Amino acid sequence: MADSLPGITRVAEAMAAIRGRIQTRSLTPGDRLPSVRAFAKTMAMSVSTIVEAYERLAAEGVIRSRPGSGFYVAGQLAPLSLADIGPRLDRAVDPLWVSRQSLEADTTLKPGCGWLPADWMPQEGLRKALRTLSRADDATLTDYGMPLGLPALRQLLSRRMADRSIEAPPERIMLTESGTQAIDLICRFMLEPGDTVVVDDPCYFNFHALLRAHQARVVGVPYTPTGPDIERFAEVLAVEKPRLYITNSALHNPTGATLSPVAAHRVLKLAEQHGVTIIEDDIFADFEPLPAPRLAAFDGLDRVIHVGSFTKTLSASIRCGFIAARGDWIEGLRDLKIATSFGGGRLGAELVFNVLRDGSYRKHVEGLRLKLSRAMATTITHLKAVGIVPWLEPEAGMFIWCRLPEGFDAAELARQALQEDIVLAPGNAFSLSQSASGYLRFNVAQCNDERLFAFLRKAMKGR
Repeated sequence: MADSLPGITRVAEAMAAIRGRIQTRSLTPGDRLPSVRAFAKTMAMSVSTIVEAYERLAAEGVIRSRPGSGFYVAGQLAPLSLADIGPRLDRAVDPLWVSRQSLEADTTLKPGCGWLPADWMPQEGLRKALRTLSRADDATLTDYGMPLGLPALRQLLSRRMADRSIEAPPERIMLTESGTQAIDLICRFMLEPGDTVVVDDPCYFNFHALLRAHQARVVGVPYTPTGPDIERFAEVLAVEKPRLYITNSALHNPTGATLSPVAAHRVLKLAEQHGVTIIEDDIFADFEPLPAPRLAAFDGLDRVIHVGSFTKTLSASIRCGFIAARGDWIEGLRDLKIATSFGGGRLGAELVFNVLRDGSYRKHVEGLRLKLSRAMATTITHLKAVGIVPWLEPEAGMFIWCRLPEGFDAAELARQALQEDIVLAPGNAFSLSQSASGYLRFNVAQCNDERLFAFLRKAMKGR
């Protein structure tokens, strides 16, 4: 028989296993549980242990006994718990914890967060657009937006994407509330529970949480400085038969890497060969001085769905993103958007349009690139001084993926940092394989406080 978990009886372990299946929707109300003998074999436990576990669950009302038939899941479906889906992560530093700490703390230093400081954003341009919008007609201020979104903004987005060699006419663009909502809608549109999705390892940690919410099976592929490990990518596509691959082509989160043209070509060929759809998350596009290759440009929006937003460069408070995709998919996504959120966020779209059509946004973005470049150089210098080394030095953007000195655990460092009101982003929050315990992601725009480096110096010396 298998050893029991520390501090838990074998009966309690069996009960926990059943509860886990119910929490993750493997068993839903009315489903028949495995027979006592079958579950005893699965758990490597005695039949009497499973009988007692089932009887206790029945006494609690979790399951019900039907004489002569077996045990069945009872009651209403338990609320979905993302924490109980997928591999168990340390709740102190898992992806949802990093997000909660970054979003909820007002005074904490946030070198682990994923956005720019408020004073880096175009405050005057936003206020000017708000003043303009205050004089809009009644319908603009009160009515639902069109399902596809503001036509003028979609036309402007079409021209902007053309600058990156992505041909996306306005009718193949749909506005969303954010980049995250865009990916959520695509997953609703494309996935059934149990479908396989490929992600980079490491990748943006909210991809993990979002895919868990869709009950997808997630498989990671190691990421290199030029893109996914192509040999491993080919192997995964052949064996796992995934439905989707989600990635950042340029300014990859968290590594800062950029997909090479050769890797992009091979990724697209393999996706075509195996019938895989690619979601290209491009929310960091405006940080690039010169556009890197885009999968959507090479593919012509046939198999690639392109996603963007203005959260990182304009305002996280104004929720506005977009999807560019082939026409029949946009039709389906439009219907899904109506079903889940009805009309679009009209005021947000109008506000973004007013800022973008003003030449001040172009100047703002140019200034951001310069500030980020300087912050990148300064942060790398400070980190190297305490023995923390970049995995690579990105060409642009806000993130550095850094290796800690041998013997340091990023999760433990994050716990210590929180005691000093500093939120760090430890590597395993981004890694599906949990192979990045010695890495941290730093946001260079949030690394301008000496308290961060004082903490790191102390931590490195105190090993």
